[in-house]
Amino acid sequence: MDSQYGKGIIYLIIFAMDTSAAAASCALLEDDRPIAQFYTDAHLTHSQTIMPMVESLFSCSQMSVQDVDRFAVSVGPGSFTGLRIGVAAVKGMAQVLDKPCVAVSALEGLAYNLYDRGGILCPALDARCGQVYTAWFDADHNMKRLHEDCAMMVEDLCKELAALPEETPVTVLGDGAFLVLDTMKKLYPERKLSVPGKHLLLQHAYGVGLAALNSEQTISAQELVPVYLKLPQAQRELQMKLSLKKQ
Repeated sequence: MDSQYGKGIIYLIIFAMDTSAAAASCALLEDDRPIAQFYTDAHLTHSQTIMPMVESLFSCSQMSVQDVDRFAVSVGPGSFTGLRIGVAAVKGMAQVLDKPCVAVSALEGLAYNLYDRGGILCPALDARCGQVYTAWFDADHNMKRLHEDCAMMVEDLCKELAALPEETPVTVLGDGAFLVLDTMKKLYPERKLSVPGKHLLLQHAYGVGLAALNSEQTISAQELVPVYLKLPQAQRELQMKLSLKKQ
């Protein structure tokens, strides 16, 4: 760690960014303490908003990018264009400074919105066509991962969650949360789910920073790449056309 604050106490300064969905955010953390965070969901493109937000973040906190010990970015799943913009921005900053990076699952970063709650946390991001990107985590055991990131039909996710012990509370979050909630009410009405308030429902860079703080694995800026669980629509359509030609 390069940064030192207080009376002989060394803190880890983390810069985190999330551009995996319609909203964009960036944050500075001193260990788990939020120093500053900028968030916008103003229907503008990430290319318009993210770098001005980064500049304002450092300016308002009276810090510079050189103070950062670790860079964290949400690498997916999520918006294909958004992920590329966020990864490229963080890669550029970290590479110039030769600082370590953490590639954070968008689902894990989202789960960390509720890191201080108990039970099972299940992020669900709308993947269209009745699917969600999902995984689930045990908040009672240091956010232990219970399922790998995947694209799953909503009905299949509800079946998985309904099979969990009845006494275990399950909280669903993300822009697919209400789709899961409505489907669960139809298929398994006895299994109760909770959904957080709107201020905690969607991705925030602070959660990405917390996930990075608790990660034991860092990588170089060169190794940062987006993680797509599904091919972009254009590639899927191309593959379908090629498959039809072969028939």
